[in-house]
Formats: sequence, C-alpha cells, structure tokens
Amino acid sequence: MKTIGLLGGMSWESTAHYYRLLNQGINQQLGGLHSAKIAMVSVDFQPLEKFMHQGNWIECGKILMKSAKSIEAAGADFLLICTNTMHKLAPIVAEAVSIPLLHIADATAMAIKAQDIRTVGLLGTKLTMEKDFYRGRLMATHGLRVVTPAADDRRLVDRIIFDELCRGIVKTESRNHYLRIMAEMAQEGAEAIIAGCTEIGMLVSQEHAAIPLFDTTIIHVDQAIRLALAED
Repeated sequence: MKTIGLLGGMSWESTAHYYRLLNQGINQQLGGLHSAKIAMVSVDFQPLEKFMHQGNWIECGKILMKSAKSIEAAGADFLLICTNTMHKLAPIVAEAVSIPLLHIADATAMAIKAQDIRTVGLLGTKLTMEKDFYRGRLMATHGLRVVTPAADDRRLVDRIIFDELCRGIVKTESRNHYLRIMAEMAQEGAEAIIAGCTEIGMLVSQEHAAIPLFDTTIIHVDQAIRLALAED
C-alpha cells in the first residue's frame, strides 16, 4: 500500500472528513484492521485565509510549498491538497516536490465525463467560481461548459463557506440558499452540480439535489484510494 500525502487544515473540518473517508475506504477494500497509510501536514488556516483575501499568493505559496516538502520527507508517495481553492497554487506546489500531485479538478472532471455530462454548475469560494485555475481548467482542459451563480449569489455562497462551514456551523437557512442557487443553475442548463469546496458536503448532499451532485472531497478520496492500492 502506498502512503497518501495530505496537505490539510484548510479548513480542518474538511480535512477531518478526508481522513475519515480515506481510512474507511481502505478498510472496506482490505478488511480486518487495515487503515490508510497517511503522511499529513495540517496548516493553521488563519494566516493563509488572511493572505488569500489580501491577494498575497506569494506568502500562501511559501507556506504550502514548505508543508508539501515536509509531507514528501515523511514518506508520502503522492500528494493531495485538501481544498479546492488552494489549487490556485497547485502548479508551484507540484514543482516543489518530486511526488505526483492529484489535482482535485482533474479527478472531478473525469468523474463527470464518465457519466457523459458536459454542462455543470459550479459552487465554491468566489475564487474557485471565478478564476481560471479551476473554472478555466474544467473548460479548457476537459471541455466542460461551466455555469456559475450570479454575482450576488457567488458572494453569498462564499460567505457561507468562510463564516459558517469552515467553523463547523450548518444552518438550514444556508442549505435552502444553496438549493435555490443550484436549482437556478439547473434552469440555465446545468446537468449536474459540482460541490467545488471541500466543506460544501457538510451542507448539501445528493439527497438534497434534484440533479447529480459531484462532491469533490469524495471524488478526490476515491482517486487516492485507487492509487494507494494500485500495483506498481
């Protein structure tokens, strides 16, 4: 079994979900007392969140690159960044280490295309919904059409993520806002919705959605489990 590298803490709520799902998935595959081999660095999210909203990606990059190198030194065979938004820095993180980086947007796009879906609605932080590092990658690299909420709703989705979900707060009112926004994206042609923030699964799941919902955390974890158990 290969060792899975986790760069987490952004937020710790979703990283805890990664850890649980990875261990459950490995145990389901191997049985007994088997669990995942994991090398993890969990960063303090507060300074990263501050730098991110200042647009200071240089300082964010320094933190993530140092953490990634520590994970590699701890024996990880490949690396996951346990957040969608910080994949803005995926290229420089990947360059900082010699182990493969499993990109969450690539894993998600492959899962979507496997179901012959070509138009998707994207929920996430404002950065994830608006910038090319994620939305553009889905379109340019994978040929998907991406629908995003209107500007006011993008701000609402973002606020709920940072003010509530990252703090472990789950409100019915916020779920209803998300469901309304998801329904409006479906009216604009979305055949499925990407839960493009690793905390969104705390708020909405497939049982709440009228169309397919792709939870990026679950997809990322499933890819990591397959790679960890693959024969060399």
